[in-house]
Amino acid sequence: MYKKLEITIMLVVLALMISCEQDLTFPESYYDCNELVNSPNHPKEDEYSNLISEIVGSGVPGMMLTIHNNQNGYWSGAQGFADLSSGIRLSPCNITRVGSTVKTFTAVTILMLQEEGLLDLDDQITDYLSNNQIKGLENAKESTIKQLLLHSSGIYNYIQSLKFQTASLNDLTKSWGPDELLEQARGKDAYFAPGTDVLYSNTGYVLLGMIIEKVTGKPFYEVFEEKLFIPYDLTFTQFAATDPVPDGIIRGYVDLYSNLNLINATYYSGWDYYTADGGLISNAYDLNKFMTNLFQGDILSQESLKEMMTWVAPKDGYGDGFQTFYGMGIFRIETDFGTAYMHSGDAIGYFASMAYFPKQDVTITWAVNGNYGKVDEFTQSKAAMEKIYGTVLGE
Repeated sequence: MYKKLEITIMLVVLALMISCEQDLTFPESYYDCNELVNSPNHPKEDEYSNLISEIVGSGVPGMMLTIHNNQNGYWSGAQGFADLSSGIRLSPCNITRVGSTVKTFTAVTILMLQEEGLLDLDDQITDYLSNNQIKGLENAKESTIKQLLLHSSGIYNYIQSLKFQTASLNDLTKSWGPDELLEQARGKDAYFAPGTDVLYSNTGYVLLGMIIEKVTGKPFYEVFEEKLFIPYDLTFTQFAATDPVPDGIIRGYVDLYSNLNLINATYYSGWDYYTADGGLISNAYDLNKFMTNLFQGDILSQESLKEMMTWVAPKDGYGDGFQTFYGMGIFRIETDFGTAYMHSGDAIGYFASMAYFPKQDVTITWAVNGNYGKVDEFTQSKAAMEKIYGTVLGE
C-alpha cells in the first residue's frame, strides 16, 4: 500500500546484472548544493542528530531528515554518504529520488485544477481520455477522477505484472513512457468494481498525469513546476522527465542479499521518469516545506483540503502495519503518537517518507539512498517509522 510497492522481482538476476557495472567516480564538487539555514539552537538538535547517526550506523548509506514546527521552524540534518565509491559525505541539501511521494503532488494539482473550474472530481475519466488511451483497462470506462485519486477505481496496478517485471529486469536502463506502462495493465482483471474498495494502483496515477496534460495542454511536470515548485519555493525539486539522472543526484544503493553489501543502482529506476506515479527528485527539506504548506492551508482551499482527506478504509484491513485509511494522494495512519497524514515513496536504490501530525502541528520528512533487504528494516518498517516519530514527538 503506502509503504513499499509490492514488486515481485528476481533478486538474484538483478544482483548479477548490477554487479557487472563499474561504479563511476565523481569529484566532491559534483554534489555541491546550496546549504540550508537551520533554526538556531534547536532544543532537540542532539536527539535528531543521534537518531540519524544510529540509523546510518546500522548500515544505511546515507540519511537526510527535516523537522518543522511553528515554534522552531525548520531543522535539517544529514549523515552518511552521498557517494560510497567516491567517499563523499551526504548533505541535507543534496537531491535524491523520492518515488511515489509525487502522488501527493499529483493529487494536489488535480484539486487545484478543480478550483480553477477546469475539471470536476466526479467527472468520468472518459471525459478527458480517449478510447485508445484507456482500451483494455478494465473499469476505466466506469471510473471517475475521484476514484483514481482515492485508489478506489479497482484498475489493475501495472507494477504487479510479471511481464513488466521481467521486461524491466531484461533492460534495467530502459525508460518507459506512459503508454508502455499502461500496456502492462491492459487485459488484466480489475480488483473490484469502482468505488467498492481501495487498493493502491500506480496505473491510476499514470492516468491522472494524462488528465492534467489534457486540461492544461502542457506536460504534467511543467504544471507541477508552475503551480507548486516555483510558488512554494521548492528550489531543490524537479521531475525526472526533464533530466532523468541530473548532475548532483546522490547515488542509490540496494541490499539485494540482505547482508548490507550494497550495490550501486543509480541508473536503474527508469520506469517512472515520464509518468505522474513516481519520478520526483527532491530532498527531505523540500518535501517538508510542501507538506507544511499543504496542511497549514497555504496551497488548497479549506474545502479542497477537506475533500482531499476523504478517508476510506480498505476492506481487507491493513496487515501488520499501521491502521491505514486512504485519502486522495495521501494516507491517514494511526501511530503511537497520534494521527498522521503521510505518503512514502520507493525507487530502486532510494526511499523517502513525509508525515504531518495535525495534533502537534509537526512535519517529519526523511530520505535515504538505499533500500531492500536489511536497509528497509532501519528506514521504512513500522518499527523504524515509530522510532523516528517517537524521537521527534516524544517527551
